[in-house]
Amino acid sequence: MRTDLNIKGKAWIFGDEINTDTMAPGSYFKEPMEVMAQHCLEAVDPNFAPNVQPGDIVVGGSNFGLGSAREQAPMALVHLGVGAILAVSFSRIFYRNAINFGLPLLIFPQAGEISKGDELQVDPVAGTIENKSTGSSYQVEGIPEHLMHMITAGGLMPWLKEKYGRQTTQASPNQEQNQT
Repeated sequence: MRTDLNIKGKAWIFGDEINTDTMAPGSYFKEPMEVMAQHCLEAVDPNFAPNVQPGDIVVGGSNFGLGSAREQAPMALVHLGVGAILAVSFSRIFYRNAINFGLPLLIFPQAGEISKGDELQVDPVAGTIENKSTGSSYQVEGIPEHLMHMITAGGLMPWLKEKYGRQTTQASPNQEQNQT
Protein backbone atom coordinates (compact mmCIF):
# COMPACT_ATOMS: atom_id res chain seq x y z
CA MET A 1 0.00 0.00 0.00
CA ARG A 2 1.22 3.51 -0.78
CA THR A 3 2.34 5.37 2.29
CA ASP A 4 1.95 8.90 0.88
CA LEU A 5 -1.75 9.22 0.24
CA ASN A 6 -2.09 12.96 0.58
CA ILE A 7 -4.49 14.35 -1.96
CA LYS A 8 -4.14 18.03 -2.75
CA GLY A 9 -6.51 20.07 -4.82
CA LYS A 10 -9.08 22.78 -5.19
CA ALA A 11 -12.52 22.35 -3.60
CA TRP A 12 -15.60 22.06 -5.80
CA ILE A 13 -18.72 22.61 -3.70
CA PHE A 14 -22.01 20.82 -4.27
CA GLY A 15 -25.07 20.79 -2.03
CA ASP A 16 -27.36 18.15 -0.61
CA GLU A 17 -28.77 15.21 -2.56
CA ILE A 18 -26.57 15.37 -5.64
CA ASN A 19 -28.08 12.71 -7.88
CA THR A 20 -26.10 10.18 -9.91
CA ASP A 21 -28.22 11.25 -12.89
CA THR A 22 -26.44 14.62 -12.82
CA MET A 23 -23.02 12.97 -12.61
CA ALA A 24 -23.71 10.60 -15.50
CA PRO A 25 -26.55 12.00 -17.62
CA GLY A 26 -28.54 9.22 -19.28
CA SER A 27 -28.50 10.94 -22.66
CA TYR A 28 -24.76 10.15 -22.91
CA PHE A 29 -24.89 6.44 -21.97
CA LYS A 30 -24.10 5.28 -25.49
CA GLU A 31 -21.12 7.61 -25.71
CA PRO A 32 -17.58 6.76 -24.60
CA MET A 33 -16.67 7.70 -21.01
CA GLU A 34 -14.58 10.61 -22.34
CA VAL A 35 -17.77 12.19 -23.68
CA MET A 36 -19.96 11.35 -20.68
CA ALA A 37 -17.39 12.73 -18.24
CA GLN A 38 -17.43 16.09 -20.02
CA HIS A 39 -21.08 16.40 -18.98
CA CYS A 40 -20.56 15.31 -15.37
CA LEU A 41 -22.50 17.59 -13.01
CA GLU A 42 -23.15 20.16 -15.75
CA ALA A 43 -26.78 20.56 -14.59
CA VAL A 44 -25.49 21.71 -11.19
CA ASP A 45 -22.26 23.51 -12.20
CA PRO A 46 -21.55 23.79 -15.94
CA ASN A 47 -17.99 24.89 -15.16
CA PHE A 48 -17.09 21.71 -13.26
CA ALA A 49 -16.18 19.17 -15.96
CA PRO A 50 -14.31 21.60 -18.24
CA ASN A 51 -12.27 23.04 -15.37
CA VAL A 52 -11.74 20.35 -12.73
CA GLN A 53 -8.06 19.43 -12.40
CA PRO A 54 -6.50 16.11 -11.39
CA GLY A 55 -6.50 15.87 -7.61
CA ASP A 56 -9.31 18.39 -7.09
CA ILE A 57 -11.72 17.51 -4.32
CA VAL A 58 -15.50 17.40 -4.52
CA VAL A 59 -17.25 18.57 -1.35
CA GLY A 60 -20.92 17.67 -0.98
CA GLY A 61 -23.74 17.89 1.48
CA SER A 62 -26.09 15.17 2.71
CA ASN A 63 -26.93 12.05 0.73
CA PHE A 64 -24.36 12.67 -1.99
CA GLY A 65 -24.85 10.23 -4.86
CA LEU A 66 -28.50 9.36 -4.33
CA GLY A 67 -30.53 8.04 -7.22
CA SER A 68 -29.86 5.14 -9.50
CA ALA A 69 -27.03 2.69 -8.95
CA ARG A 70 -25.32 3.73 -12.17
CA GLU A 71 -21.64 2.94 -11.96
CA GLN A 72 -20.95 5.59 -14.58
CA ALA A 73 -21.33 8.33 -11.94
CA PRO A 74 -18.13 7.54 -10.00
CA MET A 75 -16.47 6.41 -13.24
CA ALA A 76 -16.99 9.90 -14.70
CA LEU A 77 -15.48 11.52 -11.60
CA VAL A 78 -12.48 9.16 -11.73
CA HIS A 79 -12.07 9.87 -15.44
CA LEU A 80 -11.98 13.61 -14.69
CA GLY A 81 -9.23 13.02 -12.10
CA VAL A 82 -11.17 13.89 -8.95
CA GLY A 83 -8.86 13.05 -6.04
CA ALA A 84 -11.48 12.49 -3.34
CA ILE A 85 -15.02 13.27 -2.32
CA LEU A 86 -15.88 14.72 1.09
CA ALA A 87 -19.55 14.86 2.04
CA VAL A 88 -21.81 15.04 5.07
CA SER A 89 -23.25 11.66 4.03
CA PHE A 90 -23.34 9.38 0.99
CA SER A 91 -25.89 7.15 -0.65
CA ARG A 92 -24.75 3.63 0.21
CA ILE A 93 -24.64 2.32 -3.35
CA PHE A 94 -22.75 5.38 -4.59
CA TYR A 95 -20.23 4.98 -1.76
CA ARG A 96 -19.72 1.36 -2.66
CA ASN A 97 -19.45 2.04 -6.40
CA ALA A 98 -16.93 4.84 -5.84
CA ILE A 99 -14.70 2.61 -3.72
CA ASN A 100 -15.02 -0.12 -6.36
CA PHE A 101 -13.65 2.33 -8.95
CA GLY A 102 -10.80 3.60 -6.75
CA LEU A 103 -12.26 6.90 -5.58
CA PRO A 104 -11.69 7.74 -1.89
CA LEU A 105 -14.63 9.17 0.04
CA LEU A 106 -14.73 10.56 3.56
CA ILE A 107 -17.74 11.45 5.67
CA PHE A 108 -17.13 15.09 6.52
CA PRO A 109 -19.79 16.69 8.76
CA GLN A 110 -18.06 20.10 8.46
CA ALA A 111 -18.39 20.21 4.65
CA GLY A 112 -20.34 23.47 4.95
CA GLU A 113 -17.21 25.21 6.27
CA ILE A 114 -15.39 24.77 2.94
CA SER A 115 -15.70 27.37 0.17
CA LYS A 116 -15.41 26.86 -3.56
CA GLY A 117 -11.79 27.12 -4.61
CA ASP A 118 -10.29 26.50 -1.16
CA GLU A 119 -7.05 24.56 -1.41
CA LEU A 120 -7.47 21.31 0.49
CA GLN A 121 -5.12 18.55 1.54
CA VAL A 122 -6.67 15.23 2.49
CA ASP A 123 -5.06 12.16 4.01
CA PRO A 124 -7.79 9.53 3.60
CA VAL A 125 -6.06 6.94 5.79
CA ALA A 126 -5.44 9.26 8.74
CA GLY A 127 -8.76 11.05 8.17
CA THR A 128 -7.16 14.48 8.21
CA ILE A 129 -8.43 17.37 6.13
CA GLU A 130 -6.52 20.62 5.98
CA ASN A 131 -7.90 23.76 4.43
CA LYS A 132 -4.71 25.47 3.27
CA SER A 133 -6.72 28.59 2.31
CA THR A 134 -8.09 29.21 5.81
CA GLY A 135 -5.66 27.29 8.03
CA SER A 136 -8.46 25.09 9.41
CA SER A 137 -7.84 21.42 10.16
CA TYR A 138 -10.36 18.64 10.61
CA GLN A 139 -10.25 15.08 11.86
CA VAL A 140 -12.72 12.54 10.53
CA GLU A 141 -12.81 8.76 10.42
CA GLY A 142 -10.23 7.53 7.95
CA ILE A 143 -10.76 4.90 5.31
CA PRO A 144 -10.04 1.40 6.64
CA GLU A 145 -6.82 -0.18 5.45
CA HIS A 146 -8.51 -3.02 3.55
CA LEU A 147 -10.49 -0.51 1.48
CA MET A 148 -7.40 1.63 0.87
CA HIS A 149 -5.69 -1.41 -0.65
CA MET A 150 -8.49 -1.55 -3.20
CA ILE A 151 -8.47 2.20 -3.81
CA THR A 152 -4.72 2.43 -4.34
CA ALA A 153 -4.88 -0.52 -6.73
CA GLY A 154 -7.38 1.45 -8.82
CA GLY A 155 -10.55 -0.19 -7.53
CA LEU A 156 -12.02 -3.62 -6.94
CA MET A 157 -11.26 -5.28 -10.27
CA PRO A 158 -7.62 -4.15 -10.49
CA TRP A 159 -7.17 -5.17 -6.84
CA LEU A 160 -8.63 -8.63 -7.51
CA LYS A 161 -6.35 -9.05 -10.53
CA GLU A 162 -3.38 -7.94 -8.44
CA LYS A 163 -4.28 -10.21 -5.55
CA TYR A 164 -5.52 -13.32 -7.35
CA GLY A 165 -4.38 -12.91 -10.95
CA ARG A 166 -0.99 -14.47 -10.37
CA GLN A 167 -2.56 -17.46 -8.61
CA THR A 168 -4.87 -18.26 -11.51
CA THR A 169 -2.08 -18.24 -14.08
CA GLN A 170 0.04 -20.74 -12.16
CA ALA A 171 -0.85 -24.42 -12.15
CA SER A 172 -1.99 -25.68 -8.78
CA PRO A 173 -0.16 -28.67 -7.24
CA ASN A 174 -3.20 -30.86 -8.04
CA GLN A 175 -3.13 -29.84 -11.70
CA GLU A 176 0.58 -30.62 -11.92
CA GLN A 177 0.01 -34.09 -10.40
CA ASN A 178 -2.82 -34.82 -12.84
CA GLN A 179 -0.60 -33.96 -15.79
CA THR A 180 2.09 -36.52 -14.86
